[in-house]
Formats: sequence, structure tokens, C-alpha cells
Amino acid sequence: MLGSDHKTAVRAPDRTYRPELQGLRAVAALLVVVYHVWLGRVSGGVDVFFLISGFLVTGQLVRATGRGRLDLRALWSRMAKRLLPAAVVVLGAVLVAGAVLLPENRWPQTVREVIASALFLENWQLASDSTDYYAQHDQASVVQHFWSLSIQGQFYLIWPLLVLVVTLLRRSLFRVLAVVFALSLGYSVWLTAVDQPLAYFHTATRIWEFAFGGLLALAVSRIDLSSPLRTILGWAGLLGLVICGIVLDVGAGFPGYLALWPTTCAAAVIVAGTTGSRVGADRLLAAPPLRYLGDLSYALYLWHWPVLVGWLVLSGRDEVGLEDGLAIIGASLVLAAVTHHLVEEPVRRSRFRARTLTALLVPLLVATTVLQPTGPREVAAQIPAADFAALDGQHCAKSVHNQELDICYGPVEGTPAKRVVLVGDSHIQQYLAAFAPIAERRNWQLIAMLKGACPFSTRSEKVPGDQSCLRWNESAATEIIGLRPDFVFTLASRNVQVGLTEETPPGFVERWRQLDAEQIPVVAVRDNPRYSFSVLDCVQVHGPAARCGAPRADLLAPVPPYARLDVPANVSFLDFSDHLCTEDQCPPVVGDLLVNFDDNHVSATFMRSLSAVVEEGLDTVTDNS
Repeated sequence: MLGSDHKTAVRAPDRTYRPELQGLRAVAALLVVVYHVWLGRVSGGVDVFFLISGFLVTGQLVRATGRGRLDLRALWSRMAKRLLPAAVVVLGAVLVAGAVLLPENRWPQTVREVIASALFLENWQLASDSTDYYAQHDQASVVQHFWSLSIQGQFYLIWPLLVLVVTLLRRSLFRVLAVVFALSLGYSVWLTAVDQPLAYFHTATRIWEFAFGGLLALAVSRIDLSSPLRTILGWAGLLGLVICGIVLDVGAGFPGYLALWPTTCAAAVIVAGTTGSRVGADRLLAAPPLRYLGDLSYALYLWHWPVLVGWLVLSGRDEVGLEDGLAIIGASLVLAAVTHHLVEEPVRRSRFRARTLTALLVPLLVATTVLQPTGPREVAAQIPAADFAALDGQHCAKSVHNQELDICYGPVEGTPAKRVVLVGDSHIQQYLAAFAPIAERRNWQLIAMLKGACPFSTRSEKVPGDQSCLRWNESAATEIIGLRPDFVFTLASRNVQVGLTEETPPGFVERWRQLDAEQIPVVAVRDNPRYSFSVLDCVQVHGPAARCGAPRADLLAPVPPYARLDVPANVSFLDFSDHLCTEDQCPPVVGDLLVNFDDNHVSATFMRSLSAVVEEGLDTVTDNS
């Protein structure tokens, strides 16, 4: 505890019950759920949770230090009572349901992430796994949403210590939080620009949102606005929050500076406070239904994601209709209400200490090692757990032109008969499995220049305007011209999806022309199909059924897009679609081999089986030495 002579450098915020905050929590939770279920987008609701937590916890800490009684053990015990009970129940349910219902290949990931979630480290686990939060939900982790709870748990651990140190050193808490806000926001903007998936889960890119709430807690009582102005401010904040996920391109820019939108909207609602107006937003937010939903918001957030992912996996669909979405939300609300009344509230009123609550994690962690999947099993198809091509025996070096470009050289005996560059994204990388046996037999040296989501082009095709991809491609072209290989192997088309979306972008042709000017041959291969679901998961649940593939006519036009273009003379084309698809269907399994191991990548095992076909194709378009 602190002695009574230690005072914070700012006036303690008033301890006034703010019923509209529960309503604001309810709106944030509903936005998260609705956007996840129907829109497949991020709403900004989690950012509101962070700001509210920073607002409430900072106010609580400042009042405690003002009284000279900051009991960290009691504080952390209360926070454990708030976070752990519902989280343990949901994680336990996920383990049991996952063992019964999920495809077997999903079990290791589920166990790994349940453990990380129980230890409040899920955000770092996802960052380590390079998870894309905006990927299809049916392939997402069942507990992926625990990333935000993990950051919140880390905040609850660190924030009291920060306030304690500032108080003991007699520094201005407002100034310290302002510095934390500025540094974290600046880091968030920078990291989002250079590595958005990592930035999304990184604790340091989110701390500014808690600091924003803390600054608001220290300043809100000094803001004096008229009732009409408060009314306008409250509605502006609420409406701005609701449309945030629709207006902003959250998939490419969050968190960064874009996260200022939802947090500023929430701040506007908090500053508006009690307007005294019949038409104020606070009257809506403080209404009993929204306040009750605010009480359920934490449990609703925990339950909605596993219910959604479970439904998608079992249904084999990648989108949710209106009726099914309402059923998912209804089931999540029922589970949230049961959890709130039978778990959260009894524990909150109990005398359990943090040590006792933490002990609840022990049986949960034990269960992760005891439970084994009993649900859908592997069918009569060879399905390796991790089956993506790599260049065995390679040695890699950074390009002198760009440190982001790794140039990887395959093994060779003496002087190679040919030097072949494979350049592009993962759809070119998968061909390494077919090229490796050819290179070994013919003493070719394979040189790989690969970057995910960045096909060889003069433009950034996957993420428009991605400067990293643009720089990488420019450097790759420079290196290829310097190497002068016997030929370059790259994509001829991209985006083969249901709806005949395949295209050969102008940027592809421009790169071919650049190599043509240097008299470097190009062998361009037609892209393979992409699906809106994991083929592996579908096969493990439903077997090698037609629903786990697609009609060929829906994916591939009879004439490829590049056949209609004016292309330079140095380019030859290969099309292996007849080996990936039958005349009528692109099936999930050919023979006893799985074609795709996820939604868009051909498995290394299947690609290796095509090595002789690829070799024959190369012989037809190059000199066959």
C-alpha cells in the first residue's frame, strides 16, 4: 500500500456511476458480433473496449493513490474475478467441442492457442504464427478473438505498476500518459505501414488506446459543455462509431491512425456524459436493455466467435445468411446470459482470491494434454499435416539492392546445366516441389525469389499500393537481369475463383517486356484455383465430396486471359489445369492425393506427383537440356 503522503500530480476523477458506459459497451459488443457474423470485417468495437478500460482503470487507480491506499493484490484479485471465470468456461467448452467437432488437423492449433489464451498471450501467439485476422472465418482459430483479452490482461498487469511508479516519483501522470499515447500511436502508425498483421496483434501498437482513456479520465471532469453541445457530441460519437467499419478500410490500415476514429467516437460519448436532454444519446445508452446487454458484453464477446467458427466448419460454408446469423447471435446471447448469471456474478460476489481463481487454469491446461480429437478423421486420401513446398538444401542471401529480398540457391554439382529463377508469390513457391526432382536429375540450379502475396509484376496486385511489394519486385527484376538465367518461371495469371475472375494483370506483361528487352526467356504458368473454404477441412468433415471442390466451368474459362493479350516473344505458357481438374470438376482429391491443403495452395505431395508432367511441359517450351 501507499502511505498517505504520496499524492498523484493530478486531481482524482470523480467517482460517479456512468450508466451510459454500459450501453456503450453493449454497442461495441454488438458491432463486433454483427460485423464478424455478416460482414467479415473489423468494426472498431474492440478499440472502444480498450478505451473504456483505460478510462475506468486509470480513474480507479488515481482515486486509490489519492487516498494513499493502492493495494495491488486486491486490485489484481478483482481483475482476475472479472476476467478469468468466463474465459475458463469458454476455453474449456472450446476444448471439449473442438475434440468432438473440429477436423483432426485443426486440433494442434486449437490446443496451442487455448494454452496461449489461458496465459493471456494469444496476441503474441498469433503474431508469431503470422496470422491474418481478416482471413476466412472457417479457417480461423476458434479462440483467435482472445488476442484482445490477452492485451487487456497485459494492460491490467502493467498499468497499476505504471501509476504506482509515477506517483512514487511525484511526476505528472497526465504528462506521462501523454508521452505513452504519443509513442505508442507513432509506433502503431509505423508498424501498420510496414507489417500490418504484426501491428494488429502487437501490444505496443494498442497501448495508446488505453492511454487515451486514461487521459480522458484525468480531464473529463474539467470539460464544461452546454447541454445542446453535449447532445450533439454524444450522437456524433455514437453514429460515427456505428459506421466506422463500413467507412474505413480496416483490413489494410488497422490499427495505425485509423483506430483514432472509433476511439475518438467513444471519447465523444464519454465527454458528452449526461446531457439532461430527452433526445440525448446517453438516454438510449442508459436504457435498461442496453445496460443489461452491457453486462453481458464480455461473455458475449467470448462466446460469439467459437459459435460462429463452429457453425462455418460444420456447415461447410464460408458465409452466413440472415437466418443463420440470427441463430448464431441468439445462441451466443443465451450462452452469454447463462455464463453471466451462473458463473460471473456468483464469482464476483464470492470471497475467492486471485490465487484460487488462477488455480482454475490448472485443470484447463491439463485438459489440453489429455483430450484427443474424436471428431472427423482423415479419409482415404493422403493428407500430410504440413505440406507446402520448400527448396531443400538451399542457401539464401540478402539482395544488395533490397534487404527484404532473399535470393535462395538450390544445391548443384559443379557447373549447372541450367540456372532457373522461380520468382513471385506462394503460388510459384508451390512449384518447387515439382522442380526439385527435375533439377536433381538434370543438374539444374534453382534460384528462388519469393514473397507472399506479391506476384512478379510492376504493380502490387494483392494489396494495391503496397510499397514493400513494389520495392521487392523492382529489386527482383534487377537481380534477374544481373543473373541472366536460362529462363524465369513465374505466374501467367492470378485470382482463379468461382465466377471466372481469372486475369492476367498489365503489370505481369510489363515485367515480361522488361525481361524480353534483356533477352531473358520467361515460362509463365496458369494459376491454380482458389476456393472460399479450406479444402483440407472440408475433406476431413465431408470426405472427398463434390462440395469440397467446384465445377471447372465456374473457375476456368476455356481460353485463358493471357491468350487474348499482345505478349512479348520471349514468353511461353504452360497450363496444368487438366491435371488439377477433370473435364467437368475441380475435385478435392485426385487418385488418393489431396490437391489443395488449404483454400488456394496445391499440396507439395500432389505437386511432386506432377513433376514428370511439369518436366514434359518445360521440354516443349525450352531446349530440353
